[in-house]
Amino acid sequence: MTGGTAPVITGLGVVAPNGVGAEAYWAATLRGVSGIGVLTRFDPSGYSSRIAGQADIDAKALLPGRLLPQTDHMTRLALIAAEEALADAGVTPGSAPAYSTGVVTAGSGGGFEFGQRELEALWSKGSAYVSAYQAFAWFYPVNSGQISIRHDMRGPGSALVAEQAGGLDAVAKARRLIRQGTDTMLCGGVDGSLCPWSWLCHLRSGRVSAATDPAAAYLPFDERASGHVPGEGGALLVAEDPGAARKRGADRVYGAVAGYSATFDPRAGSGRPSGLRRAVEQALADARTRADEVDVVFADAAGLPAQDQAEAETLAGVFGAKAVPVTAPKTMTGRLLGGGAALDLATAALALRDGVIPPTVHIGQFGYPDLLDLVGDTPRELPLRTALVLARGFGGFNSALVLRAAV
Repeated sequence: MTGGTAPVITGLGVVAPNGVGAEAYWAATLRGVSGIGVLTRFDPSGYSSRIAGQADIDAKALLPGRLLPQTDHMTRLALIAAEEALADAGVTPGSAPAYSTGVVTAGSGGGFEFGQRELEALWSKGSAYVSAYQAFAWFYPVNSGQISIRHDMRGPGSALVAEQAGGLDAVAKARRLIRQGTDTMLCGGVDGSLCPWSWLCHLRSGRVSAATDPAAAYLPFDERASGHVPGEGGALLVAEDPGAARKRGADRVYGAVAGYSATFDPRAGSGRPSGLRRAVEQALADARTRADEVDVVFADAAGLPAQDQAEAETLAGVFGAKAVPVTAPKTMTGRLLGGGAALDLATAALALRDGVIPPTVHIGQFGYPDLLDLVGDTPRELPLRTALVLARGFGGFNSALVLRAAV
């Protein structure tokens, strides 16, 4: 869809392995602080991979007690991010016109940790010991449901599943709903589950690094790349119709969702090219933006040699070799499933606000010096107006989103 309303981002909520809260996360990211480490949520000694990005919180201090028995750790993170995003935007959905605010989130497998606990109770004690909340706490749309209930958001609600690409797809869905008349949408993704059941699912993908050193486990675009590190967390963003934001006197605008595209890769072995380049070109066309107008690219950064090379060649093909700065701050958090691209988008919004590109840490043997201008361990200060965020999901999903700074 080309043209039409470009929704504005007026609020950010972040929960990440290296910082809870948008400003805490941003400060840690600019300092190059990593939240990746050895798993402590359970004993990982019997597994081939033991490194993850954990987002630990004091849920009892941050959430009402009544919510704790009915929520997985993932959903608690989402509720915290939602509260921050709405407060940051100055939006109180319960006092807004009915049906004018909605929620769309990205997820993957839902609350695995909650589900595993209840299945263990079933097997060891019997059905009488299984929580009634198991009916929904494990389900991937649960974050949308719990957020909408807590904040009285009665407008459109949905959930999308596209693994790492889902966070951008959720924002694009929100854009579509705003163009159709909804004033305000809370959108993005908070995802991830670190328990034995979900960890086994991660490992079966064959894409998780087996490195034992947290600083060497996730090295996208590095000659030593051997897979990625899973993590948990993400970001939720308040997107608004620009007219509605002006009318209510929004305090700030981080940027506008100017363009978006999603494509799907062909069947493996077909000999047909990936759809990533097509997603990039279509997103730029949707934003009516030339390649030379993009100031920074937030890369998907798979951490696998073949995928890293394909992304590097795509970016060089679209923008020219080393023509645009590229960054992957997710080297400090790991890949967060449905929350990863949403966190990149929130990071891009903060980068546009402050005129600084965040670093890509731990890349010591850069493998694509002729193709990419990769921002390394040191942040790079530049005037920034337009950012491109890329995401690829396991199974062939490609998404690209153009974020333009507020005028």
